Amino acid sequence: MPRTQGGESVLSRAVRIVEAFGPGDTVLTITEIARRSGLHIATASRLVEELSRVGWLERDKDRGVRIGVRMWEVASRASPTLSLREAAMPVMEDLHGIVGQHIQLGVLEGDDVLFIERLTAPGAVINYTRVAGRLPLHASSSGLLLLAHAPVEQQERVIARPLKMFTDQTISNPPQLRFALAEVRRQGYAFLAGHIHPDSTGIAVPVRDPSGNAVAALAIVLPNDDTARSRIAVLQAASAAVSRAMEYPAPPLR
Repeated sequence: MPRTQGGESVLSRAVRIVEAFGPGDTVLTITEIARRSGLHIATASRLVEELSRVGWLERDKDRGVRIGVRMWEVASRASPTLSLREAAMPVMEDLHGIVGQHIQLGVLEGDDVLFIERLTAPGAVINYTRVAGRLPLHASSSGLLLLAHAPVEQQERVIARPLKMFTDQTISNPPQLRFALAEVRRQGYAFLAGHIHPDSTGIAVPVRDPSGNAVAALAIVLPNDDTARSRIAVLQAASAAVSRAMEYPAPPLR
C-alpha cells in the first residue's frame, strides 16, 4: 500500500475523505472535505478526483462533491444488514399502518446505535433519527435496548464516558444508566419518554438470533403522552414476526 511522507497510507486518507460525509450531507465542497478530514486542500482535491474516476464519489455541475452511485451499489450489495432489512420491511410497513408514527430498525455499531431502516408519515411526532444516522446508546430507546444486551465490557465503557444530554430527562449519570439497563433486561423492552425530545417517546424491543442475542432493535417513536405504553404489545408482536422471518426464535411476549 503506497504511503505518504507522514507514514499514512493513501487508502487511509481516502477513507477520511469518504467519512467526511455525515448523515445529513448530500453535497460537500472540497474546502469542507479538507477541513473535516484534516487533509491539505490540495491532497483532498487530488483524492476526490481519483475517487470520482472510479465512481465512489461524483462531482456535480457546480463542482460540489457527493457520494457516488458505485459506492452505494457496492455497499448495498455487501451489507450484512441487507437480509435483516428485507425481513423487517413488510413487518415495519404493517406496524406503520397500525401506529401511524415513526418505525425504525437499529443495530449496534461501535458505541452508537446505527439506524438501517425507518418509516415515517406526514404529521408524525418529531424524530431525530434517519437512515444511516446514529445516536448515543444511552439516550435512545433502540440504543439503550442494544446496550442492555451488549457485552459487559462495552456497557462499562459507555457508563464511564460523559453522557450527552438532549433534554432534562436524558440519562445523565452512571447510576441512572445502570438502573435503566437492568430495567430493560427485566421487562424486555426499553421505554424512554422525552429523552431525545420532550414531545417524543421511544419504545424498542429486541430482534434475537438463534442463540438469544439481540441483533437489532425494532422501535417506534410516538407522542409523549399517556397512550404510548399501549403500543408495547403490538411492537413485541412485530418483533416476533421479524424473528420468524429471519428464522430466529421469537422473543416471549410480556
